[in-house]
Amino acid sequence: MISLTDAQLNAWLISFIWPLTRILGLIMVAPVFSHRAVPGRVKIGLGVFIALIVSPTLPPMPDVGLGSWHGLFILVQQFLIGMAIGFIMRIVFAAVEAAGEIIGLQMGLGFASFFDPQSAGQTLVLGRFFNMLAVLVFLAVNAHLLLLGVLVDSFQSLPISPQPLAAAGFYTVAGFGSTVFAVGLQLALPLIAILLMTNLALGILTRSAPQLNIFAIGFPITLGVGLIVLDLTLPYFAPQFERMFQNAFETTTTLIRTLRP
Repeated sequence: MISLTDAQLNAWLISFIWPLTRILGLIMVAPVFSHRAVPGRVKIGLGVFIALIVSPTLPPMPDVGLGSWHGLFILVQQFLIGMAIGFIMRIVFAAVEAAGEIIGLQMGLGFASFFDPQSAGQTLVLGRFFNMLAVLVFLAVNAHLLLLGVLVDSFQSLPISPQPLAAAGFYTVAGFGSTVFAVGLQLALPLIAILLMTNLALGILTRSAPQLNIFAIGFPITLGVGLIVLDLTLPYFAPQFERMFQNAFETTTTLIRTLRP
């Protein structure tokens, strides 16, 4: 008959539950993994599978009871670490979607919106299109596997400990979040410039020929020019997305280093 003491059972549980909490925190927030189309059982199963592989390779766990206040504090810490790592990559997708919405508004497609179950709100068509393009690039460059690799490496560089996390790490997340509008505007800037020149030309045409109905010809011209320019510049977006993913991984490394107490 196999018998386990309370200390042995607690050591086994904390060596599995605490890593699983950090992993599930990332899966709940990170792109692709957190999509609502992925069933909850699949997300939990993936987290359990990764935790079973990772837990035997982790450094020794602190001798803290799982149900004690210190154990609950560590549990919350691990969840915040996983969420912070996944949230940085989520910011990249928010910047890409912001660029698509800016372009859509400039092209006159502000009315072309639909309900997005992922964000639980109205989303412009071009914003959703850019988001799907970023997802394809994310999967094509194996960034989802790199993200899991960063999470696994974080257990070595930021081991599980009862010590509180440094506040500087969360400032890193906030600082990277400020790049959403800047990067989104940079991605949309070429189309914004061309559409601005198109609107300027239409304005000059209206002043020279007042009998023209600018509302009848302006919208199709603006929409047509926007679609043509979007088709010409679309191949250049994928390298930009890849560079943004690389910057996000660099920021994640900085986050893990600054979270260390």
